[in-house]
Formats: sequence, structure tokens, C-alpha cells
Amino acid sequence: MQVTSSYGVEIRKQNIPIRHTLRIYRSAVSYLIQVYKEAWGELSEISNAKKRFNEAEHLVHGTKKNQARYDFDLHFPKLPSYLRRSAIQHALGSVASYETRRELWKNGKLTGKPKITQENHAMPVFYRDVMYREAGETEDAAYLKLYDGHDWKWFRVRLLHTDMEYLRKHWTGKKASAPTLEKRHHKYFLRFSYTEEKNLSKTAVKAQTICSVDLGINTDAVCTIMRADGTVLGRRFISFPSDKDRLYRVLGRIRRFQRQHGAGQIHSRWAYAKRLNMELSRKVSGAITACAREYQADVIVFEYLKMQGKKTGSRKQRLHMWRKRDIQKLCEHQAHRSGIRVSRVSACNTSRLAYDGSGIVARNPENHSLCTFTAGKQYNCDLSAAYNIGARYFIRELIKPLPETERSSLEAKVPAVKRRTSCVYADLRLLSQELGSRYTA
Repeated sequence: MQVTSSYGVEIRKQNIPIRHTLRIYRSAVSYLIQVYKEAWGELSEISNAKKRFNEAEHLVHGTKKNQARYDFDLHFPKLPSYLRRSAIQHALGSVASYETRRELWKNGKLTGKPKITQENHAMPVFYRDVMYREAGETEDAAYLKLYDGHDWKWFRVRLLHTDMEYLRKHWTGKKASAPTLEKRHHKYFLRFSYTEEKNLSKTAVKAQTICSVDLGINTDAVCTIMRADGTVLGRRFISFPSDKDRLYRVLGRIRRFQRQHGAGQIHSRWAYAKRLNMELSRKVSGAITACAREYQADVIVFEYLKMQGKKTGSRKQRLHMWRKRDIQKLCEHQAHRSGIRVSRVSACNTSRLAYDGSGIVARNPENHSLCTFTAGKQYNCDLSAAYNIGARYFIRELIKPLPETERSSLEAKVPAVKRRTSCVYADLRLLSQELGSRYTA
């Protein structure tokens, strides 16, 4: 499969006309959006994307063989052809999206009448050789074709040394796509994308080693390395207490500031808290992937975590700041780069049921990470959940390909596997014993 990675290189502050270039590019996109909105009736009849793009370009760009219907070339003279085509592509996508949403709104499938905005936040793509040139393999610079208010000229742009060192260390010899300009935190970046061909693990289920992960709030993640017969090869508790403590201190300052001064002047503090939270997500996902690589796992198993609706209680802010989806998304990308697959199972009752099959656990009110089984045994609740997550994956993958008669026979011997939302680690052990006895017999 193809795995796409991207990295943003910061442009050092200097006297280059980036704002002029952005202004004229966004003005061109706004002009084209208005044009294609008027001409969408004839453009929508062209089903082929390439032919539609060519017809859209003929409407605004005149040549010896084509008379343009709109005076785009008069409003934006000397606009580079590649930049014009990038603007056309962006405007076509915006109008197509608007028309699709408008049809859904007309049919009652979408609430709220959609709007198309002329003031956009489009960013130009600097195509190689015509808009972007590399200064040298060892230089921390590049050449960009920018608009200085009068004409399009080449400008030498200095790039951040640490970013360039990272690209040289990890991506040397791999071809990057045309860089896209982006703006973050009042700084400009050139974002490069790299595409790799990776072969994901094709190990049979019975020979697989998985890393089942239970994401939490007190403990960031608990990883369990497991085989198909229920053998546990390793366990790891992942937690970054100093990072979480720093985040909670910032949230406390925000809470006190809002109580005294209101929420009107707190945007910068919230932005800082979000950056800390995102950095914590990157560290957690990296630690999970490192654990899976260390034990040569074939699959990383997560839960389907859906937390919709209003959050209440004393822990609602922690639940709101919990970036569970970002952790899974980052971990999935890193896992695919290492050839590891990612799978998900139902999260229902994974923490509520004891891994030994004894039933519902009782949470410790003083330490929420601990629980008490029915037999009186105390155990880590997150670790028990990680066992159950891995067991549900193997139960599903072992039973799913079996013929109906054999599956029914197994379910009769191990009735607990019929209902996937109540399966636990003990059920996997019973299922593994039953499958082993059948094959030996």
C-alpha cells in the first residue's frame, strides 16, 4: 500500500513578498469561484474530471485557438500557468462541494442552507522548476517565484536549519512532491509530502502476534503483546506524567483567568494548551508503535471509541481534552510505515468485565485505575481491558472464516463467543483449547 508522509519546513523571517503572493492567489481563486458558480450548469454535464478541468480553463484563459469568455487574464496578468491551474482546481472543488451540499439540503438530507464564500484561505502550490527550485543539497535555502507587487520574480528563501537536517537524515533519496505553502502560528511553512510503498504483514491469524492497546486518561495507554492461543508475551504501561502535569497547570491558569476576566482574551493560552495536548498525543502514539516494533507485532488493536453528547462530572475537562482519535490516527500512520496492520474492536464492556470471566468488576473509588473482581482479587483495570481487547480480536478473526457448521459447533462448546460485546480473555483461552483439541483429533 501507499503511505504518504508530510513535513513542514519553517521559512525564516526575511524581506520576501509572501503576503503579496498570497493576496493575488486568493483573489484569483475568489474570481474563479464566482465564474464557475455561474457556469456550473454546463460544467456539471462533463463527467470526466480532466475534460471538465480543460473546459474550465478555456472559459478564463485565452490562446490563439481559444477565445476566453471571461476576462480573467486582464485581471491577473502574468500569473504563472501552474499557479493558475492550481487556482482553477481549488475553485472547481469549492463549487462542486457547494453544489453537492445544496442538493442534499434541497432533498432534506442536510440541515442549514449551505453557503459558498468568496473569501477563502487557499494556499498556493509551488511546482518544481517553474515555481520552486532547490538551492543545494547542503544549503538551508530554496528559490521561490513570488509576486513583488509588480512582477513575478525569483527570491532566495532561507529555511530553518533543524527542519532541513531532519529531511536530510530521514528522507534523503526519496522524491518529495511539490511543496505547499501553509501558515501556522503567524509563521509560514513549506510542506513537503513523501509517498512510500509498504507491504503490510500477511501473517496467518494463528501465527500472529498482536499489540492490544487500551487508551486511558490516568494512564495514557496500556499495551499487551499477545498470541492467538492467549499467551501474553509482554505488557507495558505508557504514561507521561510530567507532560500531563504541565497541561493541567496551563488549564488551571486558563480557568482562573476566565473566572476573573472572562473568555475574550484567552485565545493565546488555549492555543498553547492545544499544542501541549497535541505533543502529548505524538509521544503516546510513538511509544505504542515502538512497543509493537520491539515485539515484532503484526497487528495493533484499538477500541472503537465514540464519545458523543455532553460530558458531565468532575472529569469532563479531561475527557474533552482526551485526543483518543488523534492518537489512533498518528499510531496508524506510524504502524503502516513499519508494515504493521491496525484493527479495531468494540469497546463495549472491555473495562467493565474481568478478564478471567468472573463477571462485572467494582472500581476502586480512591484509585480509579484499580478494580476488584467478584472473587475479591484486585487488578489493574486498564490491563484487564487490554487483555479483553486482544481476546476479542482473535475470537473474531478465528471464527469468522470457519464454515457455518463448524462455527455453530464451536459456539455450542464455548457459548460466550456468540456475543462479541461480552467476550473476555478467558473465552479466548477456552476457544483456543477447543480448536487445538479438534485439530489434534
